[in-house]
Amino acid sequence: MKKTVAFKRPSQPAPADAWVGAGADTNAPVAPAGPMKRLTIDIPLELHRQVKRECADRGIKMADIVRDLLTKEFSS
Repeated sequence: MKKTVAFKRPSQPAPADAWVGAGADTNAPVAPAGPMKRLTIDIPLELHRQVKRECADRGIKMADIVRDLLTKEFSS
């Protein structure tokens, strides 16, 4: 005879960002509030790997690093 196992499903799933950032450093920069616009760029594969590896080691998101660099470069 098979056992019946009931699985409790959350009423609302957690947002993907909450799951992805669950292990992230709490001192990492936070994305600015307000309207956002997506930016897509092509970079060499090895540079992407290097940035991704470094961000993982630091516990921060790649988008936060890129936002910070763009802000430093283009702030007046």
